[in-house]
Amino acid sequence: MCFIYERLWVREEKCDNFKMPVNMGFMLARLHSASIRGLDAEPVDVEVDLSRGLPAWSMVGLPEAAVREARDRVRSALLNSGFDFPLRRITVNLAPADRRKDGSYFDLPVAVGLLLASSQVSLSEQHRATLPFIFGELALDGKLNPVQGVLPLVLFARAHGFTSVILPYGNAAEASVVEGVQLLAVSHLLEVAEHLSGRKLIELYKESEDVQAVTQDVLPDMADIRGQQQARRALEVAAAGAHHLLMSGPPGVGKSMLAARLPGILPALTMSERLEVARIYSVSGEVRQTTSSAPPFRSPHHSASDVALIGGGSIPKPGEVSKSTSGVLFLDELPEFKRQVLEVLRQPLENGKVSIARAAETLEFPARFQLVAAMNPCPCGYLGHPTRNCKCSEQQVRRYRGRISGPLLDRFDLNIHVPVVEKEELTRMQAGESSKVIATRVQSARHRQYNRQGDGITNARLNPTQLERFAKPDATGAKLLDAAMSRFSLSARSYHRILRVALSIADLSGRDSVGAEHIAEALQYRSDVYE
Repeated sequence: MCFIYERLWVREEKCDNFKMPVNMGFMLARLHSASIRGLDAEPVDVEVDLSRGLPAWSMVGLPEAAVREARDRVRSALLNSGFDFPLRRITVNLAPADRRKDGSYFDLPVAVGLLLASSQVSLSEQHRATLPFIFGELALDGKLNPVQGVLPLVLFARAHGFTSVILPYGNAAEASVVEGVQLLAVSHLLEVAEHLSGRKLIELYKESEDVQAVTQDVLPDMADIRGQQQARRALEVAAAGAHHLLMSGPPGVGKSMLAARLPGILPALTMSERLEVARIYSVSGEVRQTTSSAPPFRSPHHSASDVALIGGGSIPKPGEVSKSTSGVLFLDELPEFKRQVLEVLRQPLENGKVSIARAAETLEFPARFQLVAAMNPCPCGYLGHPTRNCKCSEQQVRRYRGRISGPLLDRFDLNIHVPVVEKEELTRMQAGESSKVIATRVQSARHRQYNRQGDGITNARLNPTQLERFAKPDATGAKLLDAAMSRFSLSARSYHRILRVALSIADLSGRDSVGAEHIAEALQYRSDVYE
């Protein structure tokens, strides 16, 4: 946050036929600030005015509760830091006045504005020409607490030409991912005052080696899984083409275990993806290492509300679908989610974004996630179990499966049944391929897609016209697909879904065309549980 210090001296101004005196001692400090709106920041001017009159403090410009409460925090912080609190009429204006302001990061610029307006701090020659961007929440003793949304603020500062940022020390590691701006991490208000006056400059923040070591990604390995060869293969195909996957099977067969290992075989996040994901978590107030290249993995409980899943609130915040952007959203016990909660997923799955409308504004959050879901075949979970009997009636099974709508089921490119693994098979079988080996094949398949379709366009996002161009099967494959369409009465959407999966299988095998073997394998990933 940048500020300009002004003092209005005693003077007389002529207004037509009379003289208008201007009271002595009017002082004003103006700071250039920013307010978070969605995942971005928008400019805000913080104006601090000291005038004659009974001591009072008014804050205008549509401040929310956290901003209004800055009055008490700033007053105590100034007094406990050894400064005088101005016994004047204080007016703090947050312009533009018709935009709502929220957050505790206005504490520090308001405090600095009071110090400048009351002449308790004078700017050094260096800072009169070049001013840092300032934000932070003040504790009552003058210490600085970390705030939410630090990444949008630092990105705003860089975009508007600020070369340095003064921020709480607790936010420095998170902000270090932003290049092109110097970070001045501080722990107390006194450090800011000394830096601006030129008495003691703040050293540039450098992330220590021990902090960098903590960010090494340790993900669950596919080698932990015994058996389940078809499920392992389906997970690899889903990772190769970013396809949505639904797994059905009895309790304890490894559905959740498989889903948790999907991030380990997905391509690492690019720098732009890391910054986008970190910005979402920053606005949400959650901690995520900005140096982590692992795709996010979110697994909300089935009691989650539609606002928790999709985002929203009086001040809209990202939901689980946005926090899993560039990663995986895993919904365990899918039928146990409320139907209205599941239905809100249809638009994000289709558009890759979430629009949250309010009376004053509409905000958009990214929602480019890969959906993985797991469910039991019936309420008791043992329908079709080789050794345990199912206790559910046919009506109970139908009602249980009916909790998931057909349009939502149609969004899953892969729908597989995960069978029970016998004890002898578990103890006899050796460990399967590791995630590192599988990830190499997935990365090669993604490279083929990006070179063929354009950077960032996976097979799961291909439209029918693109499928006609890139996934047209050969004669044998077309004949097999036509026979499957006639036999199972598949819809046009199912037809395209099979082609997308077959193209991913071809990419994994290094083939340039879709053949009959790829179509045959893609048909295997259609469970007949819903037919």
